[in-house]
Formats: sequence, structure tokens, C-alpha cells
Amino acid sequence: MKKLLSLPPNLVNCFHDVTGYNRSEWFCTNDPVGHKLGSGGGSAWLLQSCYEETSQGETFDEWMKKDKRLLLHAGGQSRRLPAYAPSGKILTPIPVFRWERGQRFSQDLLSLQIPLYERIMDIAPDNMHTMIVSGDVYIRATKPLQTVPDADVVCYGLWLGSEIATDHGVFVSRRDTSSVLECMMQKPSIKTLGELLKSHFYLTDIGIWLLSDRAVKMLMERSVRNGEIINYDLYSEFGCALGSDPTIKDDELNSLKVAVLPLPGGEFYHYGTSHEIISSTLAVQNLVNDQREIMHHSLKPHPAMFVQNAVVKTSITEKNQNLWIENSWVGEKWTLAHENIITGVPQNDWHVTLRAGDCVDVVPVDECEYVVRPYGFDDKFRGSLHDVTTLFLGKPFVEWASERGIDIDEIDGNADLQSARIFPTCENFDDAGLLLRWMLGEPELGDEAKNLWLEARRLSADDISNEACLSRLTMQRDEYRAGNWQAIADNYEHSVFYQVDLCHAAKEYSLYNIPEPKPIAGNAPLLTRIHDSMFRSELARLKGEECKAAEDKAFSLLREGLTERVLSERQSPVMSVYSDQIVWGRSPVRIDIAGGWTDTPPYCLMEGGSVINLAIELNGQPPLQTYVRPCKEHKIILRSIDLGAMETISTYEELSDFRHVGSPFSIPKAALALAGFLPGFSTEVYSSLEQQLKSFGCGIELTLLSAIPAGSGLGTSSMLAATVLGALNDFCGLMWDKTEIGCRTLVLEQLLTTGGGWQDQFGGILQGVKLLQTERGFDQAPTVRWLPADIYTRPEYSACHLLYYTGITRTAKTILAEIVRRMFLNHNAELALLREMKNHVYDMYEAIQRADFAQMGRLVRKTWMQNQAIDSGTNPDAVRQITSQIDDLCLGYKLSGAGGGGYLYMVAKDPDAAARIRTILNANRPNANARFVEMSLSDKGLQVSRS
Repeated sequence: MKKLLSLPPNLVNCFHDVTGYNRSEWFCTNDPVGHKLGSGGGSAWLLQSCYEETSQGETFDEWMKKDKRLLLHAGGQSRRLPAYAPSGKILTPIPVFRWERGQRFSQDLLSLQIPLYERIMDIAPDNMHTMIVSGDVYIRATKPLQTVPDADVVCYGLWLGSEIATDHGVFVSRRDTSSVLECMMQKPSIKTLGELLKSHFYLTDIGIWLLSDRAVKMLMERSVRNGEIINYDLYSEFGCALGSDPTIKDDELNSLKVAVLPLPGGEFYHYGTSHEIISSTLAVQNLVNDQREIMHHSLKPHPAMFVQNAVVKTSITEKNQNLWIENSWVGEKWTLAHENIITGVPQNDWHVTLRAGDCVDVVPVDECEYVVRPYGFDDKFRGSLHDVTTLFLGKPFVEWASERGIDIDEIDGNADLQSARIFPTCENFDDAGLLLRWMLGEPELGDEAKNLWLEARRLSADDISNEACLSRLTMQRDEYRAGNWQAIADNYEHSVFYQVDLCHAAKEYSLYNIPEPKPIAGNAPLLTRIHDSMFRSELARLKGEECKAAEDKAFSLLREGLTERVLSERQSPVMSVYSDQIVWGRSPVRIDIAGGWTDTPPYCLMEGGSVINLAIELNGQPPLQTYVRPCKEHKIILRSIDLGAMETISTYEELSDFRHVGSPFSIPKAALALAGFLPGFSTEVYSSLEQQLKSFGCGIELTLLSAIPAGSGLGTSSMLAATVLGALNDFCGLMWDKTEIGCRTLVLEQLLTTGGGWQDQFGGILQGVKLLQTERGFDQAPTVRWLPADIYTRPEYSACHLLYYTGITRTAKTILAEIVRRMFLNHNAELALLREMKNHVYDMYEAIQRADFAQMGRLVRKTWMQNQAIDSGTNPDAVRQITSQIDDLCLGYKLSGAGGGGYLYMVAKDPDAAARIRTILNANRPNANARFVEMSLSDKGLQVSRS
């Protein structure tokens, strides 16, 4: 999605340099200087400017259809938020949320806004290529997004009270057609809203508008007069001409189809004023108060205090509420009050006393100057200097000037405050401190400060925004942040250090040559130690140093946490069969259709996992089978029918040799260990394996059969492990239920160092179609919600579910290791994808509950797209060559498992399409082993019986 930003002129020149954003993805410009275009005219100007700069010979209509694009308006003067007027409100730094994981210390309002807009555009209909949003808000959607209707204009709103709605635009709809816009009103009175509620609903506009190409063309036409773009408002003019009964009559606009949607679980935070940067940040921080979900235990003197990218050496107490310090040095000689905002202050040794409501902004201009700007917490920078403007001492400027013997008319006392040149510049830090103190009310500083002020080049608020050296401002912020890292890491028990995006943190450590953090305590929480080890591995990797030891330690700690309970519960196996009996275990395999990867530690340990999968049999049989029988020799004999392999085990040493990935008998060896046939796993102590088997009553002959090729993606290894554990459970009288077998399978995979999640084994142990969910923590036993099987078993649907063995295999361990590594590091983009996958599970759950076959198929396609987003190797060329032949015949398809090869699951549009898919792929086999396999739902799951 292309991002088009309307910014202050000075920011346009250096936006890409100070943000690092790619120029091909991010386009920015400003409205013509001296011309107000409004939100509608500004949108037209932004589109036209981007077209002229980026088009490659296409017509405007062709260019519009080529990409989806976001138009973000952030070019205002920021009169009510002086602290961030020079860099634009859109780049306002936002503190890391105390309850969130994967955020960055360098995050700003823009970076927080974009993910939601991208999610909306991802689900927008094909005819909608344009979204228009406002730049001074942070909007959250805490529930899955609903389907975006096919319309010309789609507007999102929130159910807000009349006291808020009366200051905004509202979308009005009839109660019987609540998603269809009747009209839009601007700032209706509370009385009007009360009358409306008798027969209508209203949603408050939150500034998220989706426009079809047709609607954009109409907006452009109304924004141009005599070939020039004019001042035209998107909301009060264009918006009020929309709907079935609009307040402005315009036949062409009235003909547009308009839908309104409440944003699911929507939250709206405004960052337009000095007060709001504190109140909105505080509201977001307090969204979660459950102490189990807050990952650090810091207690501030007062919650309404925010310090970031700063050095603060003065004491802060509970009296300093409504405090915002950012990109500043506040030394020991500073005294703070409350309602203080301090931004941009360079390192200093000033003696400054702030009173309630005093704010300070220091902005670099040119190559070496600074401009000093004190102002009041509630200042709006409106009116002339002769008006009741309360700059500096909380009193009118004319009174402040009179006390200092300054003739206000000599500095244009009738000028609008925004354009009044009253803020002095200086090169000398001592002069800057002197001027600041004098302007804040230390009259004893006398003529020296007055003359310095009179002789200085003075700038207006407008001048500051136009002349600010944003590269210097950003460099100072970066240097302060670099200096903060060590303190935050050292104070990890009371900071957000180990919950931030540690990939990004490691890059900053490398970029600014920050010393590696001190070793953390050995009794720190296990997840903290895991994050710490992988962070140190990433630091070493970026330096080109050996990093495997720290990485291995992280995985080792993870295994420790996952295996601790099971390994502490030692087993006492007892022969529980007759000497001529055979225990027979057989199991289906699974196909996951939503939520795969969310079951994988450490993600599921941090946030819980959600997966929907199907237990399936192949060609009418459970494909994984295990046979356990007594043998007279006191040995363990292992056989694999499909591999034609055999191994005899006589010693504990031989049994403990199970950490060879790909070995034919690693799984049964580890399963026997977990069953208690290895010291450390058994309640009894034996001198040898032979002695234990004598005490047990017999030797053990264990035979495996896997009627599936390795690397199939059907969860084969996990389900084979579960089948072996299930058979041994019965043979040895261990009394494990299916949940315990599934949990021990997770432990078995950790013993093998292959890793993996829990959904593979639970997907086959438990029958049918089901939603499996776990909560955060090391106890990963999922709760189960079974789903109806109608869309898989009814005659009109059953033929549409196809399973095709591609003949291509890919080992999951290497895929898993890199993805898990990013989980350890709280990688921002990966966590966002995993959360999207969890939300997607609920959409799939609803579709299956409603027996909506078509929607289920489309959601399978979305699952496949998500899998590719989390691992680019999921869809290799060889697989694409297969799917390209049948794409238009399928609602959706995906490779089972981690992807890259194995089995391809397809949901054909109808039985005829399914028949055509069979014909096409049978006629174009990619290799000699490729073939269709008949799949059917298993209604039993794991089964264990005796002869």
C-alpha cells in the first residue's frame, strides 16, 4: 500500500531522512504555501502531486487502479500542540505501552497508526483503492474487522456519547438500515441528536474513509475550479452531499452508494493538543490494569508522567502530575511543578524553575542556533498580542512586556500570535538559559537578559516550524535515546526492556556502540532469561561475533520451562498386558486451516495460541500405527515397517541416544524415556536397562508404521510420537489421558530438540473439526471447542475437499528455528502477524459454525497468505507452478504444516470444479510421486486397543 502524506513544508524536505522510510512506498508533499485547500482539496492536491511524480505514462485512471493508497493529512500548524509543531504532530513520540510486547522506543504516532489502516485496506473490495485518514489520532480496533461492503464510500465510526459527538461529524442512518448512510451532519446539537435517536442511529466520524475510484474522481472534480485546486472540505461539503437524504443536494454525489461501519472494539485517542498528548497516552497505558498482563513492575510517583528520550537528573514526585519530558536534558538545578511539557532542550547546566502550566520548547534552527520558546500548557496560539494571550507567566503578553519595559507595538502587537516574532534565537547555551529564565519570570536578571532578547533574531511560531533544523532535532533525540538504553536495561525488573522489539533494540545497540547489558539475575523469570539470551545472540550476530552459544542457551531455557513439570513427575511402568497380547495404537493426521504458528512456543507462552484443524484419515485408514508387544529377551527391539529398519537396545546409553533428527528411532527412544525406562525419568533406580526390564516382566518389541512420506506437513512426526506414547501408556499402565499424551508429546519434541507447537499432536489425538486454544504460561494444555462437520461431510461439499501430495518435501526444523528466533526477540512485524492469525481463527470459527462453505474456503486462502507472510519460503516456485493451474477453480488452498511442500489441501468452488482440478493435475504431474490422496474426517482421533 502506497502512503501519501500531506506534511508541513519543512518536514517534507527531510521526512525520508529523519524517518528512514522508503521513498518508493512513502510519498509526501505539502499544500501550496499560502493556500488553504481543506481536507477535500488537500486530498486532490496530494493525489495529483503523487501522480505527476510517480506515474509512468499512465492516465490518471490507470494510475489509480494500479495500487492501493493511504492519504494521511498531517500538514496543520499545530497551534494547540507547540511541542511537536516543528516536526509535525504525526511524528509525536509515543511511549511504549506497559502492557504491550514488540513495540519500539523510537515509535511515534505515525508508526502506531499505519497497521490498522493496512488491515482495513487488505480487506477492502477490489474497486476501492483509496483511504483518507487524519494524522493527529490513534485509533485501535480490539476485535476482528468485519467484511467491508461493496460501496462507493465506506466510513468508519464509533458509538460515542452525544457530549463527544456534538463536537464532530456524525453519520446518520435509519434503525432498519443501520449500515446505509442517510446523511452526514457536522457538529449537531445535543438536542438534534436526541431527536434523531427516536428513529435513527448515529455514529461519530473518526476520520477513516474508503473511496472507490468513482468517488475519488467526483471528489477531484469538486476540488478543482478553472484548472486550479480550491479550498474544498471532505467532511462538511463532500460528506454532507452523501447519503439517501443528504443535507447538501448534488445529484451526482447523491448517487454514490455509501456504507457506514462501526469499528469493532474501536477506541479513539486524539493527539491534537498539549493536554491530549498526556491524557491520551495515559488512557492507552491504563487500558490494561490486570497485573498478570503487565510485564514489568514499575510504579511512578503519579501515572500522568511520561519521560522518554531524555536525561532527567532532578527529582520527580507525585506533585509533578501531567508531566511530559521528551528529547530534553533536565538537570539537577531544574525545579518542576505540574502541567509542564519540556521538549527539545539540549544538555545544559541551567537553573530553571517551572511553575504550574509552564512549558518549554527549544528548537534547533540553521546549523548552530537554537530558538527558545516558553509557552503555557493551555495556549492555543490564537489572537493578537494585545488579546488575552497567556504566554510565559500565565498572564497576557502585553502585561509581560510592560513589566520588562518593552514596547509591544514595536514588535507588531496586533500580529496574530502564531506569526508574532517574539521567540529569540541564540548560539550560546548560557544565553539560551538566561533568556529562558528571564522569559519565565526572573525579573532580577535585568537589562542583560532584556537587551539580549531585544537584540536577538526573533522568530514566530510559524517561523520556527518553517526554519527548524529537523535533522539536528532528530539527532539529539536519537542521542538521548541511545543514552537511555543502558539505564533501561540495568533496570529491567522495573522497565519495559525485555518486552520491546529486541531485534530493533539490538540494531540500536550496534548503531550507537552501546555496551552490552550487565548479566541478569539467575533467578529472573524464565521468559526474561530466554529473551535475554536471544538478545545477546542477536547483538553478537550484528557484530559478526560467535552467537550460537547464546542462541542455544535460549532454546535450552525454553526446553527447561516446557519439560520441567513432566520431568519432575517420574514414572513407574508396569507390564499391564498378557504375554501374548499386542497393544495397537493408530492415529489420524491433521490439517490446520487457521491459526497455525500461534501454537508455537514461545509465542503461545507469551500470548496463548488459537488453531482450527481437522483430524483426517487417508484412503480410509489412520495412517500412523504403532504395535507394542512383550518379548522374552530383556531388550528393547525397535522396528520400522515403512523404513525397513531395525535396532536392538540393550543399555541405557543406547536408549538415551535419541537426539538425532531424522534417525528412524529417535521418537520411540524418547517416548520410552518419558515412559520411565531411563534413569532420571523413573521412580525406581536400576543398575541397568536389563535389570529394569526383568523387574518390568518382559522385554519390549515396538513396531512403527507411517504410511506418509517424511516432510508431508501433516504433523506426521508429532502424531507418530503421540501414537507411540499412547500405545506405551496402555502397555505400561501409566494412566495418561489424551491431554497428558498431547502435553508429553510437546515435551518429547523438546527432548529431540526439534521444537514445535502443540497443535500437530492435539490435531490428531482429538477427532473431527475443532478450535484449540491455550492461555499464556508454560501449561499449554488446550481447551477444545468442537465444530460441526457439515461443510466437510454433506454430499454437496465433501467432494470439494481435495488433498494432493506434491512430491515436494521440506523439513520443518530449519523453518521453525528462524521463526521462533524472531518470537524470542519480540519481532514487531512477526508478533503483528501472529496476532492477526489469532484473530483470523475467530472468523474461520464463525464461518464453520454457520456452515458457510464459500466463506470457509476464502478464509483458507487467507490462511495461506498469512503463512507466506510469516515465512517467505512457504511457497516455492515448484508449488506455485502447481497452484497456478488450479487457482481460479479454488475458493482457497494451502500447504499443510509449515509449508514448502508435502500435501496441498484445496477447497474447490463446487464438485464440477473439483473434477476439473483432478483432471488438470493428473495430466500435469510435477514429479513421479505426485498424486491425489483420498481424505476423510476422523471421528475417533487417537485409538489404542489390545489383541
